[in-house]
Amino acid sequence: MHDDASPARTAANDCKEPGVLAPVIDRNRCEGKADCARVCPYDVFEIGVLPKPQRSELALGGRIKSFFHGWKQAFAVRAQQCHACGLCVAACPEHAIKLARPRTP
Repeated sequence: MHDDASPARTAANDCKEPGVLAPVIDRNRCEGKADCARVCPYDVFEIGVLPKPQRSELALGGRIKSFFHGWKQAFAVRAQQCHACGLCVAACPEHAIKLARPRTP
């Protein structure tokens, strides 16, 4: 529970409707430190292991970094719940998250 003066409450006051923007994670930057999952008031993120097929899509630097972090990465598993408060963007020490309009198929 957040008190009215907390950064999460202040950011939540500036939030948009769910589905307007969603987090996009730069796989070459993410180190799976879970700061995004800790600060997200909408439970958008989970930390998991990057699947093998996606590992080959990383640049060399991203593969090296991910290997040393056990291939752990953040995943926006409930991106549709994102209210674009920006707390995840601010909390990510690798600057691996940005907010963008969801792609439509």
